[in-house]
Amino acid sequence: MPNEIGEYGGRILWVRPENQWKAVIATMVGSFSQLLVTLTLGLAGLLFFAYYFVAVDGFLLRVVGFLGLLLLLLMLFVFYNIDLCVPLAKRIPGIRFVKPVLKHLVILSHYNTSELSFALGIALLRYVLYTVQYFCMLQFFDIEAMLGVSLACISTIFLLQTSVPLPPIMGMFARGEVALYVWGFFSRDTMSILASSFGLWVINIIIPALIGLVFVISINVLKSLGYEQQPPKE
Repeated sequence: MPNEIGEYGGRILWVRPENQWKAVIATMVGSFSQLLVTLTLGLAGLLFFAYYFVAVDGFLLRVVGFLGLLLLLLMLFVFYNIDLCVPLAKRIPGIRFVKPVLKHLVILSHYNTSELSFALGIALLRYVLYTVQYFCMLQFFDIEAMLGVSLACISTIFLLQTSVPLPPIMGMFARGEVALYVWGFFSRDTMSILASSFGLWVINIIIPALIGLVFVISINVLKSLGYEQQPPKE
């Protein structure tokens, strides 16, 4: 699904119906931490890539860097003060229509600074793992680039892929086009570039999804969502 929003639906199947909205909100906190890491490292990589390979005007790069930094600082403030979302959400006009959902936002007040920092650390670890996998795929398919340059290009690709939420099929084409453009500065071997990019996608998305599918089809979805009542105990 676009931007992996299916993660939300999949996870709520494994919690009790009364905790499903809380699970969605907790998942959003985790996704926000991953987005912070991706945007921070992606902005640095994009500025490096644009300066050395695209020949973008230096003034424009400084403006983009300054605005990007302001956005990241704002997002970081929101992340570490995430409990402020509760009173702000209640002030939104017409919010009474989703008032039953808002009561679950109280879970945001349960996160402290150390827990949020731990979530950021896990997100960074995941990002590093994906980056190392991508670099190894590049080496396997003989796409030669210096380590620092490769890391900048990889972070640029991750940033561009994250910035454009697309359905799976269109996302595959977009992923391929981005990879071809970036790695085209280092190799003309189209098949190797695509194999590196899609190999990473298969390892981290397709294979885990197929494994997860085995567990999903083994549960009663209606029962998990609370639409099917359990029989009373005798």
